[in-house]
Amino acid sequence: MKIIQFIKDWTLPIAMSLGVILYFVYVNLPFLAGTKPFVNHAVAIIQPVLIFLMLFLTFCKVDLSELRPCKWHVWLLLVQAGSFSLLGGILLLFRDMAGGVWMEGAMLCLICPTATAAAVVTRKLGGDAGHLTSYTILSNLLAAFLVPLLVPLVHPNPDMTFWGAFILILGKVFPLLLLPFVAAVLLRYLWPAMHHRLGEFHNLTFYLWAVALMLAIAVTVRSIMHSDYSFGYQAGLAIVSLICCGLQFWIGKRIGRVYHDSISAGQALGQKNTVVAIWMGYTFLTPVTAVAAGFYSVWHNVVNSYQLYQQRKREMVHF
Repeated sequence: MKIIQFIKDWTLPIAMSLGVILYFVYVNLPFLAGTKPFVNHAVAIIQPVLIFLMLFLTFCKVDLSELRPCKWHVWLLLVQAGSFSLLGGILLLFRDMAGGVWMEGAMLCLICPTATAAAVVTRKLGGDAGHLTSYTILSNLLAAFLVPLLVPLVHPNPDMTFWGAFILILGKVFPLLLLPFVAAVLLRYLWPAMHHRLGEFHNLTFYLWAVALMLAIAVTVRSIMHSDYSFGYQAGLAIVSLICCGLQFWIGKRIGRVYHDSISAGQALGQKNTVVAIWMGYTFLTPVTAVAAGFYSVWHNVVNSYQLYQQRKREMVHF
């Protein structure tokens, strides 16, 4: 049991370390060289499947009666949509700007949906998990429509028209971010027994997330190793993600404070489903932008660790 608890407590560094280690072990074993095309194809399929299953099992646990819209949802959606669109507009006007990839990295960090685990952290911090879960669904909806709309303009494919790229990206993003919720709702009403049974396995999402994160980090390392961008430029992506992380937690808390829900709003805007961001980065944008999403995973977990530490201190004082 101690080993299992240790793995749970250190899942983030373990998954990230394994992703890095397994990548270098794999590429340095000559007899596996012939399997690279197959592995690349397999990862391209496995990664979105894991994301779908994570979201589906999470939504199977959601009680629809607890989903409640509130005013700060509107403001946070405007912040995400506005900041993503603003940076996209700047890139459209200045296509050859020196920091273009940094801007793409920032766009990923800003539009990325709220993490499915954010409700757990919110509950521990004393926030409203119902409001947070509602925003998680809304942020997935926003990303599912806005990413296909702007990415073909910001990062055009020379072999495709805008509408061709739009349909292609929509066909990949929409099912991944929205169908899990739709499927969970339909299953609840069409096959309640199976829905209840799957809800009992919601803890499996923790392990699916760990595997998905490991694969995402391995893909990020591959992007770094095969990138033409310098180490300094890639380090800039880490700084960009740090700034985005800090700003989103701060803005979320400021808006939430107006509605007496600063904890929930802060987590909703600041804690991201970075596995989705990494996948979007290397699938639709310049692959090296996945570095920004990878580092965001570190930054928001540092913030959460500090917040939980402060919460434990307050509880000990009251006790």
